[in-house]
Amino acid sequence: MLEKLWNFLFDLATSIGIKIIFALIMLFVGLKLAKWVLKFLRKSKLFERMESSLANFLCNILKVALYSIIFISVAIYIGVPATSFMAILTSAGVAIGLALQGSLANFAGGIMIIAFRPFKIGDFIEGSGYSGTVEDISIFYTKIVTADNKSVMLPNGGLSNAAIVNYSAKDLRRVDVPLSVSYDTDINEVKALALKVANKNEKVLKDPAAVVVLSNKGESSLDFTLRAWCKNADYWDVMGSLSEATKYAFDENGIHIPYPQMDVHIVNDKK
Repeated sequence: MLEKLWNFLFDLATSIGIKIIFALIMLFVGLKLAKWVLKFLRKSKLFERMESSLANFLCNILKVALYSIIFISVAIYIGVPATSFMAILTSAGVAIGLALQGSLANFAGGIMIIAFRPFKIGDFIEGSGYSGTVEDISIFYTKIVTADNKSVMLPNGGLSNAAIVNYSAKDLRRVDVPLSVSYDTDINEVKALALKVANKNEKVLKDPAAVVVLSNKGESSLDFTLRAWCKNADYWDVMGSLSEATKYAFDENGIHIPYPQMDVHIVNDKK
């Protein structure tokens, strides 16, 4: 009797041990194969033609899918019933979904950003109260670097549901330089000087041509706007150089930028 029990336990342990060994081999080979597939796809011509953000996103999705298939296959091989396993996964999925509602919103936002591509890596954007150059687009977050070299992680959920300004979407950009002069200044002289400054700048385009308009009649000044076009990459250089050059030109020609003024009238009520 004891011998039969011993043989039964030995056979059971042997079969379980063999199953565990084979399961570990399956897991090891499966993970290695998944890594090889991902590496192969990364170097394929299809992925090389894709935008880097889209390629990263698809690789992450494929990685999760492959790893899930491997672990489920190993669990079923060990003896976990498929129906029970799926029930556990469903319950866990519901619980995780409720706990990670914000993360799921970010995930959905990441899909929307990748699908509709309102911006790409390298673009200068403004959204969710921040502006900067897009450095990375992941499943849950978009990483931007601000003009003062700060790294900001923006949740994709909020970013996909907010207004986004993409300053890099077009090849050309208009520079608006505000100019204020006193009321006794000749309007035509102001326009001529500002246009002369713009036309001397090598980075200002000839077509569309620069224009100067009287944009506002303020309380103490006539407010003009010099509108010039340039390549997107030259925007900040052109903005700075035109602002300085117009100030020098006005000083040389005796055109003054007025200080805020207020006329005070004293009424004598004495009878």
